[in-house]
Amino acid sequence: MRVFSGDEGLNALARRSDILVCLLPLTPQTRGILGARLFASMPRGAVLVNVARGAHLVEDDLTVALGEGRLAHAVLDVFATEPLPGEHPFWQHPRITVTPHVASLTNPDTGAALVAEGIRRDRAGEPLIHQVDVTRGY
Repeated sequence: MRVFSGDEGLNALARRSDILVCLLPLTPQTRGILGARLFASMPRGAVLVNVARGAHLVEDDLTVALGEGRLAHAVLDVFATEPLPGEHPFWQHPRITVTPHVASLTNPDTGAALVAEGIRRDRAGEPLIHQVDVTRGY
């Protein structure tokens, strides 16, 4: 398995990504990460999928990349403004697919089991699992 990290790793990954899927947490370092610089690193005709956070995407840079043919298509599940306003150009853009903010669904059985385990741990004074670390931003 190959691991990519940092700015150099991101550019190396982008250069070999015909389809780039963003699942990153939103932090100061990832805000605006999906922009002109990254799009320029990707193969011509690549596809972007953003199912993470709307603030990752620089919307104007995406529109330019699509217009120039740098990117062939984008699938977007999240937006800077949510819900996406009805008059937003993404709705009508021929190279953008807007999905209904359902990149992830919770399975009721496994979700309920996790909630129950969290309640049990809290009541027993045990450490909780899957906690957000606010100092890291996720």
